Amino acid sequence: MPFDNSVMFSSATEAWETPLAVYDALHAEFQFTFDPCPLMDPADAGMPLFGTDGLSKPWEGHRVFCNPPYGQGIDKWLAKAVEAEIAVYLLPSRTDTRWWHNYAMRAREIRFLRGRLRFGGACNSAPFPSVVLIYRNAA
Repeated sequence: MPFDNSVMFSSATEAWETPLAVYDALHAEFQFTFDPCPLMDPADAGMPLFGTDGLSKPWEGHRVFCNPPYGQGIDKWLAKAVEAEIAVYLLPSRTDTRWWHNYAMRAREIRFLRGRLRFGGACNSAPFPSVVLIYRNAA
């Protein structure tokens, strides 16, 4: 039986809700002040949440956590990193993409996550590996 890898490149969903344990660990380290594209309940986040219009908001002076939609617009979200004091992204580890080479390779830190994350209330783990990209800008 041939391997069906279509789900790995599927755009059936672009939204992958951040696992709370991953968010909590990153928030403890970076003390986020802004999430431009949250899927979590604002009461759980403890910071301003601006929905999916986060690309139109200024990121200056913020410590940003961004788990953007995983579609063709990832590069637009990564381009905003230069505006933030710190920008931390949770993304699929797609090292063969244009956005990876144009933006991810410029991150101050690249943290590949072991195993596959289980996003939100999903029954199964994601069909792709994940990475955390960290951008730090001089004040």
